[in-house]
Amino acid sequence: MPRNRLKTSVKHRSGCPLASALDVLGDKWSLLIVRGLFAGRRRYGDFLKDPEGIATNILAGRLRLLETEGMLEKFRGEPGGSAIQYRLTRKGADLLPALQALARWGFVHIEGRWQPPQWFMKGKPRDFYPKD
Repeated sequence: MPRNRLKTSVKHRSGCPLASALDVLGDKWSLLIVRGLFAGRRRYGDFLKDPEGIATNILAGRLRLLETEGMLEKFRGEPGGSAIQYRLTRKGADLLPALQALARWGFVHIEGRWQPPQWFMKGKPRDFYPKD
């Protein structure tokens, strides 16, 4: 599997791949932002409407981190438009199986959780790869 050798902004605690993944994604917001991208969120304000209630400063910082780490990219929505939007990169889309596993575990083992949507649970990373 190809490895991204670009320098990132995160200092990794060790060479353990799990620890390193958690260094990038282990806070309580980053995976929810990625979840939002899978669900079609594109604009900054879209993420602020999620029920978890992320603060604007946290959102801005996490979006920057995820962009620096290559999980998402910014783009201009319409030609000539000024609104910045976000989309998953291939690296970000490849997180889908991990999110599906966490959602499945939460549904089964935490009482009173709603069932994850079928489009999410049946999706494949390639369904979310960038088109251009």
